[in-house]
Amino acid sequence: MNAQTLGGRTQWLPHAVLLIGVFITAFPLYITFVASTLQPQDIAQLPMQMYPGSHFLDNYSTAFSKGSAGTYLSPPAMTLLLNSLIVALVVTFGKIAVSLISAYAVVFFRFPGRMIFFWMIFITLMLPVEVRILPTYQVVTDLKLINSYAGLTLPLIASATATLLFRQFFMTIPDELVEAAKIDGAGPLRFFKDVVVPLSRTNIAALFVILFIYGWNQYLWPLLITTSNSLDVIVVAIKKMIGTGAEPTDWHIVMSTTILALIPPVLVIIAMQKSFVKGLTDTEK
Repeated sequence: MNAQTLGGRTQWLPHAVLLIGVFITAFPLYITFVASTLQPQDIAQLPMQMYPGSHFLDNYSTAFSKGSAGTYLSPPAMTLLLNSLIVALVVTFGKIAVSLISAYAVVFFRFPGRMIFFWMIFITLMLPVEVRILPTYQVVTDLKLINSYAGLTLPLIASATATLLFRQFFMTIPDELVEAAKIDGAGPLRFFKDVVVPLSRTNIAALFVILFIYGWNQYLWPLLITTSNSLDVIVVAIKKMIGTGAEPTDWHIVMSTTILALIPPVLVIIAMQKSFVKGLTDTEK
């Protein structure tokens, strides 16, 4: 085997693997999109047609403004999208704000038990919401936050992962910069606002994308904490739309709502792609 043959093989093989991976990932999404443009009787046919139908506007208009009329009388998708957007944004900004402040306190302030508090935060990595869901639910119930945006978001705000990432970055800030800020008369708040936060922009951007998707895809906690359909997030609503009894499922509405649920996180990733990659890979701050 000569070098030219080997070079040609090494060029097409990675592309072939990537194309196979894209096909495996995208094919279910394509089927979902095709089903969202058909009528229920067309979806029920075996095999289902593999090209989009003629009911795109009707299905998406119904899903967006009216919702499902099956076993679960879902709110319109615009309400579900708004609920998910509120939860995702509050969780994202809340996690970033709390993590920035806690990491700043642990790194730049010297107080008794500083590392004990840090390790207490770090240990919570082993206690996700699913593990502590019963006591968390009890606390939320005692505070009368059931069926409220506060109940949906507040228990999800604390983030040991983001605190750890910010702490590791803050420790790379040179002491000379801290001393220069002190000489210029900058207090802790000014140093935080004018130096630490601007230096953390790429880290914040990367975490924003990750945390937004985390908040958008929440299922178990919103399912437990809300009993009102008007507060359902879109991930929970899609599951409820799928009937389990004698009532037929409006599959065309379910699929349309599923495609609509994909749009906001995809837009966030596209809009912040460069900042996201830079925040994960850039080591020169």
